[in-house]
Parts: sequence; structure tokens; C-alpha cells
Amino acid sequence: MDGGRVRMAGMVDFAAHNEDVREVWRRYHEGNPSRVPMIIGTSVRFTLLDRSINETGADFERFFNDPDVMFERHLFHQWWIRHHLPQDAEMGLPEAWTVSVDFQNSYEAMWFGAPIRYFADDVPDCPPIVTDENKWTFIDHGPPEPFSGWMGRAWEYWEYFREKARSYEYRGRPVHVGGVPGCGTDGPFTTACALRGATEICLDMYADPDFYHALMTLIVDATIGRMRAFRKRLGVPVDSTVWGFADDSIQLLSTRTYEELVLPYHERLTAEFGAEGPNSVHLCGDATRHFRVIRDRLKVNSFDTGFPVDFGALRADLGPDVQIYGGPPVALLLSGTPQAIRQEVRRILGTGVTEGGRFVLREANNLAPGTPMANVAAMYDACKEFGRYE
Repeated sequence: MDGGRVRMAGMVDFAAHNEDVREVWRRYHEGNPSRVPMIIGTSVRFTLLDRSINETGADFERFFNDPDVMFERHLFHQWWIRHHLPQDAEMGLPEAWTVSVDFQNSYEAMWFGAPIRYFADDVPDCPPIVTDENKWTFIDHGPPEPFSGWMGRAWEYWEYFREKARSYEYRGRPVHVGGVPGCGTDGPFTTACALRGATEICLDMYADPDFYHALMTLIVDATIGRMRAFRKRLGVPVDSTVWGFADDSIQLLSTRTYEELVLPYHERLTAEFGAEGPNSVHLCGDATRHFRVIRDRLKVNSFDTGFPVDFGALRADLGPDVQIYGGPPVALLLSGTPQAIRQEVRRILGTGVTEGGRFVLREANNLAPGTPMANVAAMYDACKEFGRYE
């Protein structure tokens, strides 16, 4: 198999698809889109947890603890997505593969010392470790050293990947090594929820504000130190004026609480890494009530949304110049019918969210293992039909 005019299951002409995709994105970025682009977000969990795809028996416990398993599963995941998943992304074999170290969304809690738990049919997770009894001791310990614990292991894997990739080919293509977890952040409030527990940290905001602010300060100080150290080790610029971040757990908060108790910590991070902007943010769930504040205070002009979202109201609130990503919920894509998905795409694209030509359709948010490709194809076909500007 090569990356030329290959037909997958007799259906997809990769070269023609890729040519069309390049034109769609060219016009989108030039501000003269022909239609709404569509992307699909997946992580390796999609191909690892679906046993009809993953026939090796590998699971997340082996994935986290065996760098060879991580390396191979990432390559297979990329190959599978590029040959089966319809979207506005290049299909077929690439010029080269890119493999990065991946500890999913647990890496920051693990770095602070939380134990990792593995589950048969889900991603790993960390239980909270900061209790009423030990919370001030936790603060007194100070931030973890940037290259300690699981972060140290991440760098060991990265070095191992670099050595392995020197003489490695996958399906006739070379392998490049990307980054390590910790060069960005899933967000200080989300990390606080992971370490303390969502209920407990929300209670701390009002019942023990001194501890709440001590914990958030510790997390932000540690995050800044880690990101700067990692950038330096990777040989990339330590200072930046534009960046993208996330903090999914702010969906738990009112906008007033967000502005008073979390936004100042986001402003510290933004001043450090995205002072000029324009910046971007990923927020699962429905945090849209915070978006105008985030746009204005954090210089964000690109929002990757979750579910549920009122796209028409969001576009009216943010204006035509802000980029919005979003679309059908993953539960519908997993369990719905192609007709129901087609109707939902048509509904979303008819809300007014496409005004200004700055909307990208995607699943909300991160495609679930077991999702039928017929449902993704229905989403893509509907996007092409109902997302046209001309």
C-alpha cells in the first residue's frame, strides 16, 4: 500500500481527497471558505479500547508502562485513522509518522504524586490525594521538580523513542519523535480538582480560601516552572507570546466565581506564555457562559467547545471574527443513526454559527471507541451538503 491513488474498501481515493482537503483549508485560512471544514478528534484510546480494532490485547496499563507498546500503538492508531476516518485531514500514508510520549490526561496529577488506576474499558485515572488532614503538608512540600516522577519517566521514554526511531520504519515510512506531556497544561483548576476532588475544591473556595489560593498558586508556579524547563530541554523557544490551553473543570463554576477565583490564575499563565495573543482554548462540557470574559481578558480568539452548546447564541455573543469548533455530541455519534446525525449537523449549521466563516465542525468531544464509521461518514456528508457558503 502507498500514499497515492489507493482506494480504501473501494471507496476513498486518497489523492483526490487530499487535494480537496488542501483547497478547503486554503480557502478557510484565507477568509474565503467554500464550505465548513470538518475534523474528528481522537486519542489512542479510540483504537486501544475497541477490541474489533485492537487485536493485540494491549491495554492502558501496558501502554503506560511499556514504551514499546506506547510506540507501536501510536503508530497503529495513526495508520488506522488515516485509512478509515473520513474528515478534512490528509488520508493515506504520510511522508513520516510522528510518535509522542502519551500519559493521557492523568500526567499532571501523576506528576504531583497521585497514583494511577487502570480500568478494563476506560482511560486511566488518578484518585484525589489531598485530604483535610494532609492539605497543608502538601502545600509545604512545594512544587515537584520538573523532571521528577512520571515526568522523569516521560523523558526516559522520549529518549528511548528517539533512539528507536533512528532505524525504524512503519509501513515503509520513517518515524519522527514529537513531544512529551507537560509542555502544556490541562489547566490549574482541573488539576486542583484532580488532586483535591471537585466537591472538596469547590467547598475550599468558600470554606477555606487561604488553602484554595495556596493550592492554586502552587499549581500555577509548578506549571510555569515545568513548561519553561521542558521547552528549554526540547530546544524550543522558552518564551512565547501566543499559546493554547485548557481547563475543563471551570464548567462547574458560575461566571462570577470563575472571574474572582480562577481567572487571575489563567491571567498569570497567559502573561507568561501568551501575552500578545491571539490565544486558543479547549473547554469540554458547556463553559460558554465564560467565553466573553475569556475572549476579552485572555486574548482568546479560538474556542474548542464541548457539549451541550447553543451555537447560535454563542456566535451572536462572540461575534463573527472568533473561531469556534464544535458539533454533535459523541453519544449521538456512538449510538445514533446516520439519519439522526445528518439532521443534527443540518440543525447546527443552520443556527447562524457559520456567520463570518470561522466555524469548524467536529465531534463534541473526542470520538468514543466503538463509534460506527457509517455515523462519521454521515456527519461528513452532511457537512459537505449543508455547510457550503456558495
